[in-house]
Amino acid sequence: MRQNELSPSPGSKHARKRIGRGDGSGHGTYSCRGLKGQKSRSGPGIALRFEGGQTALVKRLPHKRGFTNIFKTDYSIVKLQRLEVFDQNTEITPEMLLDAGLISSLKKPVKILGDGELQRPLVVKANKFSESAKKKIEAAGGRAEEI
Repeated sequence: MRQNELSPSPGSKHARKRIGRGDGSGHGTYSCRGLKGQKSRSGPGIALRFEGGQTALVKRLPHKRGFTNIFKTDYSIVKLQRLEVFDQNTEITPEMLLDAGLISSLKKPVKILGDGELQRPLVVKANKFSESAKKKIEAAGGRAEEI
């Protein structure tokens, strides 16, 4: 077989429709556009968002305000007053918080907030601490260690 003998499969190639080339071609006069109307005219077509005069979808929806930060870190929050359930000088880890039912999962990092008071010295290990929580833990004689 030679390169000049190659041909496409029968029926796979079609001649393009040559419109506006006279009535004898079968595609003359209105050039396959019908008689009148918006789609028969020359010029730019109809915008994709156009809905035939009906109020467009983009105008029917309320304006969305602000944005959602996709890089935000979502923490498991534990208030300082909830740590009173542990004994003195206990080393508190996220696993212990999970066992005590203070957090629901270890998938999120743990943040300790300074709500309430701490009466006993504790060694708290967490991913983040608020400034007030750190001060209150150290004031009670404990340590706040970031993991």
